[in-house]
Amino acid sequence: MKQPIMLVTGASRGIGAEIAKMAGRSGYKVGVNFHRSEKDAREVVAEIKDNGSSAVALQADVGDSAQVAKMFERMDAEFGTLDALVNNAGMLSKFNVSATEIAPLSEVFSANVFSAFYCSREAVRRMSTAHGGRGGVIVNMSSVAARTGGLGGGAAYAATKGAMDSFTLALAKEVATEGIRVNAIRPGLIATEIHNAHGGLEQMERLAKAAVPLARSGSVTEVAEVALWLASGASSYVHGAIIDVSGGR
Repeated sequence: MKQPIMLVTGASRGIGAEIAKMAGRSGYKVGVNFHRSEKDAREVVAEIKDNGSSAVALQADVGDSAQVAKMFERMDAEFGTLDALVNNAGMLSKFNVSATEIAPLSEVFSANVFSAFYCSREAVRRMSTAHGGRGGVIVNMSSVAARTGGLGGGAAYAATKGAMDSFTLALAKEVATEGIRVNAIRPGLIATEIHNAHGGLEQMERLAKAAVPLARSGSVTEVAEVALWLASGASSYVHGAIIDVSGGR
């Protein structure tokens, strides 16, 4: 039986790293994408290999179309055609709309939205039965900010995640007859260092206790479990869905 292949973008830390490591434990060969955090990415790769699977660190700014194309070519050479893509790469931003400048706005849209278009383009070209592929799964990482508006100064971030929700629904319709399932996850307050942009983990935990019905933050493992389920045959009739992993928030 062929060992399945997964590529996780932004997989050097946080949710992406946990998805990559869990995929390795679940029997996937894993592409671990990173932009700048090479040391962290190689640690993720090492852990996957220590647990008996195969992995490769893939450097690319996934907001850059040319770099994405080269990353997929390297993935092809290392493992063959992928079966699952997790569009996890992204960044927080914090600035008021009244202070909007081109550079920070472009940066957050490039990281959070353009990256998903570029990576999905390459995945669809390889997975689609219309292009001779065998099908596959795409999982996009959104956020509850898409429907709550996010935290203070988070309009740009929330807008990118709203775009991710719409992109997921549209792509699901586009490739439904080509053997590709497309879904998204909307995490809520998850305990990762990305929250340093909004005061750090302690402030996030206080917010979680006040605003989340389960009165706690979530863990990266709780998000990764959903990602692996969506990538598996256990979710074979789940398509065009956006699943909240938010403790009821």
